[in-house]
Amino acid sequence: MCGRFATTLPPEAMARLFDAAPANDLPEGPDFNVCPTARISVVRDGRRLVAMRWGFLPHWYKSPTDGPLLINARAETIAEKPAFRAACRARRCLIPTAGFYEWNRDGAEKLPWFIRRTDGQPLVMAGIFQEWQRGEDHLVTCAIVTTSANEVLEPIHHRMPVILEPKDWPLWLGEAGKGAALLMKPAAAGVLESYRVSTEVNSNRASGPELMEPVVVE
Repeated sequence: MCGRFATTLPPEAMARLFDAAPANDLPEGPDFNVCPTARISVVRDGRRLVAMRWGFLPHWYKSPTDGPLLINARAETIAEKPAFRAACRARRCLIPTAGFYEWNRDGAEKLPWFIRRTDGQPLVMAGIFQEWQRGEDHLVTCAIVTTSANEVLEPIHHRMPVILEPKDWPLWLGEAGKGAALLMKPAAAGVLESYRVSTEVNSNRASGPELMEPVVVE
C-alpha cells in the first residue's frame, strides 16, 4: 500500500535526473503531502516527463468516479487483473519522490512514518499508466506498483511500493527488452530507512516541509 508521498525536486531537476524531455504543464512543487487524484510528474516511454493523475482509470469507467479509486496495483496479480494487465505489458512509468508515508496503529491512534532512501537520492517507484477518455474528457492516469514489505516496512505495514534503482529504469520503461517482471520485488536490505513523523500528516490538507521531519518518540 502507498497512499501518500512527498516530492521535492523541481521539474528541471527531474528532467536532468532521468535525461527526459519535460512537458510544459508539470506540477511545480514541492508537495510534501501528495494525495490520491493529485497531478504528479511521471517519466513514461520515450523518456518524457509528463503530468498524470494519480488514480488509475480503466478504459471501461464511464466517469472518473465510476468505480474504486485504483492508486496501487499489486505486483502478484498485476498481469492477470483486467484493469492492469495491458498497462503492465506496455505502459510502465517511473514515479519520482522524496519518500512516502505509511501508518501503523497504536490502539486507536494512527502513527505516521516517513520512508526514504538511506543514500539521500530520490526514491523512484514503479508505476503503470492508462489514457482514459469519454467524449471531450481526457485524463492520463497512473497507479503505483506494490509488493510485499521488506524488513524496514514489515513492522509498519505488510505492503510497500516497488522501488527501482537507476540501472533498472531502462528495463521498466521497456528500453532494455523484456524481463520487467523480475523487478517487482521488495527493496534490498539497506536501501531504505524509516522514522516517525508528526501526526499532522494524518490530514490530507496538511502541507509544508515539516511533515517530513522526524519527531522524538518517547
